[in-house]
Amino acid sequence: MADITWEEPFCAEGNNCFRIGTDGEGNAYIALAGQEDRYLSDTEEALRTLIREIKAGKADHLL
Repeated sequence: MADITWEEPFCAEGNNCFRIGTDGEGNAYIALAGQEDRYLSDTEEALRTLIREIKAGKADHLL
């Protein structure tokens, strides 16, 4: 398993809590809080791009 440094959970309404983490090799991770052993992984740059696109409204149709 990767040596992941997890940020504090980000919680929306209800029990929807996510955590974002990184490792020393430039990878980023997203997991449900409490289920960090089951994560989605990509590069830190891919995570930055995802966040920028969401902030730009490109996922608003999912709301």
